[in-house]
Amino acid sequence: MPRVVALAGGVGGAKLALGLQLVLAPGDLAVVVNTGDDEEFHGLLVCPDHDTVLYTLAGLVDRERGWGLAGAGQLARLGEQTWFQLGDRDLALHVHRTRRLRDGERLTTIALDVAARLGVATCILPMSDAPVRTRVRTADGWLAFQDWFVRLRQEPAVLEVAFDGAGRAQMTPEVQAALAGADSSSARRTRWSPSHRSSPSRGSATPSPTRAGAGSGPRRSPRSSPGARSRARPTGCSRRSARR
Repeated sequence: MPRVVALAGGVGGAKLALGLQLVLAPGDLAVVVNTGDDEEFHGLLVCPDHDTVLYTLAGLVDRERGWGLAGAGQLARLGEQTWFQLGDRDLALHVHRTRRLRDGERLTTIALDVAARLGVATCILPMSDAPVRTRVRTADGWLAFQDWFVRLRQEPAVLEVAFDGAGRAQMTPEVQAALAGADSSSARRTRWSPSHRSSPSRGSATPSPTRAGAGSGPRRSPRSSPGARSRARPTGCSRRSARR
């Protein structure tokens, strides 16, 4: 059972999670990731915050951008919209995840299984299996969060923020177990982008922990490579839940 829980998402949260993974024993860390920024592109469910944390902890992230996998631009050559900057190699995970969701599997089960296949010992847990979508209202009307954040580069002033589905979303059993089993002072909330001022994980029906502070645990030299700890055999919640 994890001893330290981080609530995170995106590039900043992924970097902190990597630091925690480097200094904690395998299986001692769980990262609850934001799913309120998830969106469909090209008919596939893309989970940007989850995928950034996953690729970072697996040592696979594109280091130039800080997210995604480096890959060729075949989508652009075919005339598809590419403003979200999905690489060709990124599509494999999105195809895999979307197919399994359409087959009736839970988002959490898929996330844990994918992390295990990539050799990530840390439990990476979606905040909820139910879809939550962030929208922002500008002077021109409502926009999907990624449309505003990436395509429009956060330029239109935001007048209102809505988290569609947050009222129905609930913590998963895995998130509840991770929070219940963590050390009393170990929960850490991270901000994944300086421009983010609100979070669906704080505004939904999913309660947030009030605990704060860095967890203690076995330390590892900072000289260790980013992927070194991620290649440990998955333990704790990931190994148990991935079999479901």
